Amino acid sequence: MSNDLGVSLGKINYCLKNLIEKGFIKVNNFRNSNSKIQYSYLLNPKGIEEKAKLTLDFIRIKTQEYDTLKQEIEILKQEAKNIDRDLL
Repeated sequence: MSNDLGVSLGKINYCLKNLIEKGFIKVNNFRNSNSKIQYSYLLNPKGIEEKAKLTLDFIRIKTQEYDTLKQEIEILKQEAKNIDRDLL
């Protein structure tokens, strides 16, 4: 999915986890599968069209949040490096 959409795996995981928490996506794992890491992601049957619109809006918001958090982390890392240099 990450490759198909051209976004990072972290961003996909962040969005998927939030979609699952909101109940927009239902997750089932294949208990009989030899590979225990395989899961199916199924949209809930009610209001598919409306859920799709809401999901797209939600993904846009979560993608922006992810990008903002990533920028903040980079700023904090740089600040930490500067503090280390000042202490030396």
